[in-house]
Amino acid sequence: MSIVLPGPFLAFAARSPAWATWLDGLPRLVADLLGEWELAPDGPPTHGENAVVLPVRTATGESAALKVVWPHAEAAHEHLVLRAWNGAGAVRLLRADPRRSALLLERADPGHDLHALEVVPACEVVAGLYPRLHRAPLPQLDRLSVHAARWARELAELRGSPLAPRRFVDQAVGLARDFAADPATDAVLVHTDLHYANVLAADREPWLVIDPKPLAGDPAYEVAPLLWNRWEEAVATHDLRGALLERLYAVVDTAGLDEDRVRDWVTVRMLVLVLDGIRTGWARREPARVSAATTIVKAVQR
Repeated sequence: MSIVLPGPFLAFAARSPAWATWLDGLPRLVADLLGEWELAPDGPPTHGENAVVLPVRTATGESAALKVVWPHAEAAHEHLVLRAWNGAGAVRLLRADPRRSALLLERADPGHDLHALEVVPACEVVAGLYPRLHRAPLPQLDRLSVHAARWARELAELRGSPLAPRRFVDQAVGLARDFAADPATDAVLVHTDLHYANVLAADREPWLVIDPKPLAGDPAYEVAPLLWNRWEEAVATHDLRGALLERLYAVVDTAGLDEDRVRDWVTVRMLVLVLDGIRTGWARREPARVSAATTIVKAVQR
């Protein structure tokens, strides 16, 4: 069976030789999975930054989605988490082959995500899903406290950088150190990348979560992506701080989170983002993205 993958996804071969090799074998891998799992293509494939998703029909005529992921650490436990959620607020896992980074999922609508709603109601939808997702963490997951301890050390590299005010760097270092020592930092299973594009319309429920990058973590850690995504909409209000805080309050009130803890995690995550930008080089290419990160930190200060 000949599988035509999206050109933009195949262009990711330029990322590295390893990507090029994996993409070269991907059409055969998809064809093998279709045959072994008795699946029939049911529409054109879509893709994200690290996976291709093909709508399919099972041997019994059920609609589903075949997801094949570039093998990387963040995706290693996706199948375990989806199985643990068992469809409670998230797409159901129908079958998995972790060795080949392949998942057969309940089909949702990739063309209809939370960008279809106004931003504050969209935040409320995400926050309403949190209690269903934040259950006891799986023992296989990495712990957020370990990351926090590392960030407490590494964020000190930003001292003296013109890209991050020193007072914010010192604050983030102290917060990360405190979080690393706090047992509540690893209390629940968290998605970690739960933003508007990772919640899709579906038939079984109005909205279902996809694409977890799970940790044993802190519910308050989840909120930051709702602030940095849909950024242009916040800018267009001409009250940037007010727009960002409106999102934060909507999430805190709907989910019953600790507001101060949310503000603190947002500060840490934004400074980690800046550090990543400096280390990987995108901070030089995308200064507006760095500016957005520090603006968010300013907005959440008391």
